[in-house]
Amino acid sequence: MPFTPSRAAAPSAPHKLARAVALALGTLTICAGFCASAQAEDATRVGADIPGVVVAGTPIEFIHDGFKGTEGPIALPDGALAFTETQAARITRVNADGSISPYLDNTNGANGLAFNAEGDLIAVQTADPKVGVLAPAAHAHTLADGYEGARFGRPNDVVVDRKGGIYFTDSGVTPKEGQPAPAPKAVYYVSPAGKLQRIASDIERPNGIQLSPDEKTLYVANTDGEYLLAYEVQGEGRIGARRNFARLAGWAKGQNGNFASGADGLAIDASGRVYVATNVGIEVFSPAGAALGVIALPRKPQNLAFAGQDKKSLYVVGRGAVYRIALQAAGYRGRAK
Repeated sequence: MPFTPSRAAAPSAPHKLARAVALALGTLTICAGFCASAQAEDATRVGADIPGVVVAGTPIEFIHDGFKGTEGPIALPDGALAFTETQAARITRVNADGSISPYLDNTNGANGLAFNAEGDLIAVQTADPKVGVLAPAAHAHTLADGYEGARFGRPNDVVVDRKGGIYFTDSGVTPKEGQPAPAPKAVYYVSPAGKLQRIASDIERPNGIQLSPDEKTLYVANTDGEYLLAYEVQGEGRIGARRNFARLAGWAKGQNGNFASGADGLAIDASGRVYVATNVGIEVFSPAGAALGVIALPRKPQNLAFAGQDKKSLYVVGRGAVYRIALQAAGYRGRAK
């Protein structure tokens, strides 16, 4: 059943106007420092065909930059996109014409986003670490803020299944001296009835999370690992053993001397192909895990999502910037992301 949320959060009209003016002024300031690079980035194009996905030479459209912590992109009911500015504790909207406008403030450092079937906006939140409903305001509440007496470290990404079950990752933090140890890095699940379970604790740094269109496979990006991981979904809150789904071309030695793939956000298209933001760009894999190609970008990507009326626009966020690419493939329509 296609995703059809009934509600979406929106600021009041006076607040919209005030924020729009502030944003416009901010845009002028940003442009003064970035116009030259924006013009150069406007000319960037996809380097090679990925059959059925994207044609070589397709423009990689530069939308805007200067954002504070670009994460959590998600399609909105009207085809627009929303993404989180984690460091600024706000959510920003990208309209079909490429213009930007405010969507929601005071987000408690929201990172990954999801909608449930009722249209409630669910977010993993990093300032006061928790997962919960952000909007509409009348429905706002916390679903979980810790596990077995320990507070979450850094909730990172989230996906909601068609039954209302919520899967999310906690990529962890190193506690400051004198502070209690946080809950371990893990993948967690909140049942439709509100029961919290830890379902995977064998991942070095769990990050992006997604479900296959048939919801039989759970994908998890392991930022410090060589492979995109997959788990068989066996029932409510139950998954099978970890398996290596696809080797990531982004696996490389960093400046700190450690190897990592940089695997971050994930997206799924209608044919079940998996898109992964890594050190080398957007890596695309078949439903069987075969590497199909890489879309290189001007800046290292952090996350991505399909949006647009036909869900054929791939938006990519990262390092303070937003890009848009017209694809042949369409995103999965059964969820907002």
